[in-house]
Amino acid sequence: MKYIIISFAFLMLGSCKKHQNPVVNHKQRPNIIYIMSDDHAATAISAYGKSINRTPNIDRIADEGMIFTQSFCTNALCGPSRAVLLTGKYNHINGQIDNVVTFDGSQETFPKILQKNNYQTAMIGKWHLKSNPTGFDYWSILHGQGSYYNPDFIEMGNNKRYKGYVTDIITEKSIDWIENRDTTKPFCLLMHHKAPHGNWMPALNHINDFDSTEIPVPFNYFDDFKNRGTAAKSARMSIWKDLFLGHDLKLTKGINSSEIINDIDLWAFERMDSTQKKAWYKAYLKKNNEFYEKNPQDRKLALWKFRRFIQDYLGTIQSVDESVGQLLDYLDKKGLAENTIVIYTSDQGFYLGEHGWYDKRFMYEESLKIPLLVRYPKEIPKAQSSDAMVLNLDFAPTILDFAGIEIPKSMQGESFREILKSKKSKSWRKEMYYHYYEYPRSEHNVKRHYGIRTKDFKLIHFYYDIDEWELYDLKNDPNEMNNIYDNPEYSDKIKELKLKLKELRKKYRDNNQDEFLPKNPIKTVKNKALGSTIILEYPYSKKYSGGGANALIDGKISIDNLSQTRNRDAWQGFEEKDLIAIIELKQPVEIDSISIGFAHMINSWIFAPEWVEFYIAGKDKKFKSIGKINRDIDLKSTVEQRVPYTVKIPETTAKYIKVVAKNITKCPPWHKGAGYKAWLFADEIIVN
Repeated sequence: MKYIIISFAFLMLGSCKKHQNPVVNHKQRPNIIYIMSDDHAATAISAYGKSINRTPNIDRIADEGMIFTQSFCTNALCGPSRAVLLTGKYNHINGQIDNVVTFDGSQETFPKILQKNNYQTAMIGKWHLKSNPTGFDYWSILHGQGSYYNPDFIEMGNNKRYKGYVTDIITEKSIDWIENRDTTKPFCLLMHHKAPHGNWMPALNHINDFDSTEIPVPFNYFDDFKNRGTAAKSARMSIWKDLFLGHDLKLTKGINSSEIINDIDLWAFERMDSTQKKAWYKAYLKKNNEFYEKNPQDRKLALWKFRRFIQDYLGTIQSVDESVGQLLDYLDKKGLAENTIVIYTSDQGFYLGEHGWYDKRFMYEESLKIPLLVRYPKEIPKAQSSDAMVLNLDFAPTILDFAGIEIPKSMQGESFREILKSKKSKSWRKEMYYHYYEYPRSEHNVKRHYGIRTKDFKLIHFYYDIDEWELYDLKNDPNEMNNIYDNPEYSDKIKELKLKLKELRKKYRDNNQDEFLPKNPIKTVKNKALGSTIILEYPYSKKYSGGGANALIDGKISIDNLSQTRNRDAWQGFEEKDLIAIIELKQPVEIDSISIGFAHMINSWIFAPEWVEFYIAGKDKKFKSIGKINRDIDLKSTVEQRVPYTVKIPETTAKYIKVVAKNITKCPPWHKGAGYKAWLFADEIIVN
C-alpha cells in the first residue's frame, strides 16, 4: 500500500509538471531576441545595398541568416506597429489605431503565451504604448519617446534615471538581464531602441562621424507633387520647410554661441550634465559657425538642412550597430548563438529626403517598407535572401511557431518559418493590406488612407475629409512620382485591385472605415472677437501653434472629450509659460460673458491652469478684473478633458479684453515628468 501511494504521488507530480509545461524540454526550444529600432529605413542598412552608411554588425545577421527585401508594416506609426507586433492583429482589432490611444494590455499577446509555456520574458527600451507592459517577467521601459541622454526608465513600475547614452544603456540592461536570467528556462527578450527617432542626437563619439561624408541628395528632394493628390501636397513633413533649426538641426543662436535656438522645447538638451553639454557644443561649434559664415539661403539652405538632418540620423545608427555587435559577441562568448533566434527590424520605414520628407505614416514605399534580418544557425542557412511579402503582422505567429506553441486562430498573421528554412512557401500571400488612421490628430497632417500592395502595383484610398484614389505602377515607377489612377489604360487593373482590396478588408474584418473616425469634429462658434487683433505676452510653441497667431479667436473650438486636442487648428500650446493674451476688439462691443477652454491630459504633461483671470478695458486701456476662477478639477486626474473657464458679467461695453492663465510651470513631484516643463493647452477665447 505504501509503495502504491508513493508511486501515485510521483505520477500526480509528473502530471502537474506536464500540464504546466506542455511544450518539449526547453533545451530543444530556441531563445528569442527581437531587436527593433525606431524609424530605421532599410536604405540605412548596408546589407540592403546602395546604402548611405555602413552597418557591419547588423549586416552580420544577414550574412549568417536571411534578409527580407519585401517586408512591410501595416500602419507606419510607432504605437500601432508595436501593438501589431504583440498581438499579431491589425490595429482595428487590437484597438491601437494611433499614438494617442492607450494600449489594452489585458488582451492576448505572444509574450503572455510564451510566459504561460515556461519561457522567461523581458521587455527593455522604448515601449510607447502608455499602459504598463504585461506578459513580461521583467520590464524596463523609457518614458514615452524617451531621451537620448540621461534617460528616465520605468522599471517594473519604479522611476529611475540612468546617466549616459540611451542606446548604450538599453544594450547594457539587455545583456545584464540575459546574464542573470533563470537558466532553467528558454528566454525571449524584446530589445527596443529609441534610435534613430527624432530629434536624432548621436552619442558624443559619433556626432562628427558623417561631417566629411558626401551623402547623395535624393533626386526628388525638391518634389513639387505635380502628379500626386491632395494628401501628398498637404503633408507637413518637409525637411526644408518643417524641421526646426534648433530642436531638430541643433543650430545655435550665433557664432561661438552654445545656446540652442529657442524655437521649440529644449528638454532634450537640458537633460545633459555640464560635461556632456561641453562636449556636445564643442562637436557642433565648427559646423555651426560655418553655417553663419556662409549664411545659406533658399535652395542652399534647403540642402544644408538635408545634410545636417542626415548626418545626425546616421550618427544615431552608429550606436545601434555597435549595440547589435556587442549582443552577437556576447551570445558567441556564452555559447548561446547556436540556439538563439536573433531578429532585427524597425517599427516602420522612414523618409530620408525622398520627396523632400522626413517621418513616415504614408503607404508610400519609404515608410511602408521595413528592414527585416533573421539569424538562427540551427535552422536558417547562411546568406539567404527572400522577396516574400512578409508583414509585421507575422512576427508573433512566427515566434510562437519556433517555440513549438500552437498559434491562436485569432491571430491574423502567418508564420514564415518555412520561408526562413527554404526560402519558399507554396501558399504565401501575393498582396498586403495597409490602414493608417492618425488624422487629423497628427502634427504632420497625413490624411487617413488604406490600400493594397501587390508585387507590381499599389492602390490607395484617401478618405474622411477627401475622397481620392491613387494608383502606382511600381515596376515602371518605383519612386511613386506619377499617380495613374485617372489613366484609362489602367481601368481594368483598377477594377481587379479594388476587388482584391475588398476581399482583403473582408478577410481582416476591416469593412467599416467610419468606425474610428473622430466622433466630435471641431465646430465653429460665434465669437465677437473674430477678426480682432490678439497680442500674446509669451510665444506659443510652433509645434502646437493652432495654425497661427489668431487661433485663440478664430471661431474654432475643440471638444470636451479632447478627440481633437492634437489638431493644430484648435489648440495653442505654451511650454512652462503662462497664457497672457490681450484682444483689441475691432470696435467697442457689449459683452455679457467671456470663456476659454484648456486641455487637461497629464499623461502628455498638459495640465489645466491653476487659475484664470479675466479683465476688460475701454479705449483708455485701463484694465479692471471682472473675475478670477481657480481650477476646480483634481490635478492628478488622468481623465483627458477640456476644462472650460467662464465669467459672466452684467452687460458692459469694452474695447479690450485680457485673459491670464497660470501655468503650473513644472510637472509636480508625483508626476512621471517631475521637474520638467509643464504644458498649457488653450482653446478659443469666446466673447459673447
